[in-house]
Amino acid sequence: MSVQDSAKAASIGTISPLNKGLGLLASATSRDDIARLGWNLLHEDISLPAAVLYADKLEHNLRWMQRFIESYGMRLAPHGKTTMAPALFRMQLDAGAWGITVATAQQARVAQAHGVRRVLMANELIGRQNMAIIAELLQNPEFDFYCLVDSAEQVEQLGQYFHAAGLRLQVLVELSVEHGRAGVRNDDQLTAVLSVLDKWTDALALCGVELYEGVLEDEASIREFLRRAISVTRRLLADRLFVRTPALLSGAGSAWYDVVAEEFSEAGFGAAVEVVLRPGCYLTHDVGAYRTAQSRTLAHNPIARAMLTGLEPALHVWAYVQSVPEPDRAIIGLGKRDAAFDSGLPTPALHFRPGQTAPIVAPKHWAITKMMDQHAYLRIEPGNDLRVGDMLAFDIAHPCLTFDKWRVLPIVNAQFEVVDAVETFF
Repeated sequence: MSVQDSAKAASIGTISPLNKGLGLLASATSRDDIARLGWNLLHEDISLPAAVLYADKLEHNLRWMQRFIESYGMRLAPHGKTTMAPALFRMQLDAGAWGITVATAQQARVAQAHGVRRVLMANELIGRQNMAIIAELLQNPEFDFYCLVDSAEQVEQLGQYFHAAGLRLQVLVELSVEHGRAGVRNDDQLTAVLSVLDKWTDALALCGVELYEGVLEDEASIREFLRRAISVTRRLLADRLFVRTPALLSGAGSAWYDVVAEEFSEAGFGAAVEVVLRPGCYLTHDVGAYRTAQSRTLAHNPIARAMLTGLEPALHVWAYVQSVPEPDRAIIGLGKRDAAFDSGLPTPALHFRPGQTAPIVAPKHWAITKMMDQHAYLRIEPGNDLRVGDMLAFDIAHPCLTFDKWRVLPIVNAQFEVVDAVETFF
């Protein structure tokens, strides 16, 4: 199924005679409705600034990661918190994803409401209202849900709640390291968690082991951590403590998925363990930390090298040149409200002057030096051909914190025609 076909459920409502803008995209009922608008980004049919997705690059990244994961005999559960766009969830599931990963009970509710039938909440379930959300979702017998546990106290709270609700919650033991975030640090903590789980077997089902290797920064430490997870999984298998067959073993954020795949594949669990990896940012990729990580993967991983191509940035934020007040500075109508800035400022990628034929690559010396709420300072050089009203496309770093700034993102084809749109649910 194509990006456009998979995304057609993103929008709701009816077409209305509003001014052209993202609000009208949100009101379209189908991809056909959007196509009938006849919009083209380069014809200024979209109010800028706007975050824009590229259909061909989304498709490429989708197939690339699915093929990579399957080459290791593993399953893919993309982290949905990256986009919180159910239409993109559907595209990933249609391409073969095992399920969707989320971080909160509310995100799980969004996923389930939009037809996702298997959710791994890669986080601890804490608090009565959050437990109530999950309990409500579990009333649907077709909904397959997992969350994490890492302390005896948390397991006790979950056991009490789900016992009283007459439900059985599937859980994975989360492992972590000293100075990491949530997760079991040592064998004593693990023993305590297992002991309380044994008390609540009617309400809690131990189904596997989970970790997030991104709390560490160097490859050697990450590999050591992964081998610890393998060892713990072997121990729990030998003790027959897993309710699920096969047991689950899950790891891999968007930076070290290749290393996780290598280590877990070498464990030799066979049919006893189903390995699920959870990268999320791969779908749109970026030009920050994830591009750096991808360069390492392409250099060292044999499967990635054999695939010849890598992931491609599929998300731009487009904005107008608002002012050129000085020969070496332009002010762009783009700010912190529009694009992530926590992992690096947006990078100029394309330059287009309305009326011309096609965008050109932005000069490498152009750079954002400062961002305010709705403005960005662009460093240029005297004599550069940059005018008020020109359009610039910016690569971004950290797609998660760009997606959450937009309710609707148009999807364009290679000719910059708007072929679809996705709606986000943050």
